[in-house]
Amino acid sequence: MSSAEDALAARVGEAMWARDSASQALGMTLDEVRPGYARVRMTVRSDMLNGHGTCHGGLVFALADSAFAFACNSRDVVTVAAGCSIEFLAPSREGDELVAVAQERSLEGRNGVYDVDVTRADGGVVATFRGRSAATRATVLGSAVP
Repeated sequence: MSSAEDALAARVGEAMWARDSASQALGMTLDEVRPGYARVRMTVRSDMLNGHGTCHGGLVFALADSAFAFACNSRDVVTVAAGCSIEFLAPSREGDELVAVAQERSLEGRNGVYDVDVTRADGGVVATFRGRSAATRATVLGSAVP
């Protein structure tokens, strides 16, 4: 990728992050955005635990979904989820730092496929997520609210 494409992806990530109250409220941080790629992290807090004392699956999903969103919007085209699935592979516990890495697998016309792995700091895979995206005709940087 060119430095111009990388710079655009970074600007799009910054703009989306500024409007993403949900990810911010969950304590996520946006580490990196490149064309078709994003890395987002979150530390599991006590208020994120389920009745088994492990991180609630919906919050693991939210982390993966946020990484997916940043990756599929990285080219400055407003893109939404058309569908997604997640496989929970291992638990995470309070204090675990989870990292979600989203990578584009396919982009044809207005449709894309993205894979997201959520891992703990020790490298253990917590979940794997696959998202299908659908692009609109709007731009992220050109719209106040997509």
